[in-house]
Amino acid sequence: MITVHVRLFATLRRHFPNLKIGEAMPVELPDGTTVGQLIEHLGVPSQEVKTVFVNNIIRDPESPLRSGDEVGIFPPIGGG
Repeated sequence: MITVHVRLFATLRRHFPNLKIGEAMPVELPDGTTVGQLIEHLGVPSQEVKTVFVNNIIRDPESPLRSGDEVGIFPPIGGG
């Protein structure tokens, strides 16, 4: 098993309403879990996810995670 620390940003926080702004939650996963599998495990619809950072580097859904990784998940953001 591995443990990663996940931060959900903006509208994605509604999936975990008890999280405070900027608060990371530890998530235990099987070895070899990918970014996409993490999103599925969290129950966040993949169409709501635009960008995922792992240790401050943008990663795609197939990227594997390792214990201790810091994961930030962002929705699409509009603005001008």
